[in-house]
Amino acid sequence: MTDLNALMKQAQAMQQKLQEAQAQMAETSASGTSGGGMVTIALKGAGEITSVVIDDSLLVPGEGEILADLIVAAHADAKRRLDEVNSALMREAAGPMAGMNIPGMPKLF
Repeated sequence: MTDLNALMKQAQAMQQKLQEAQAQMAETSASGTSGGGMVTIALKGAGEITSVVIDDSLLVPGEGEILADLIVAAHADAKRRLDEVNSALMREAAGPMAGMNIPGMPKLF
């Protein structure tokens, strides 16, 4: 019975760590760039765009398609970086349970 109690305490501690990690993830931010820094996009939390910085040289007639491509690329770069940070937070919170595939439980990185 003590093993079950210990297991329950561990599960509660892990749940608390996961909740803390989720709160940290909501406040985490990352920036991505494209075009050699001509476009920069900052993301927060699950991918909310918080800022877009565009070099003035791209704000001329005829550059719309290039600008659109650079914005998409900068967003993809920022999202990849944000996902890396968030994955690291969840792996840290999951501790020894990270990577385990327990039936009926969500996979923890």
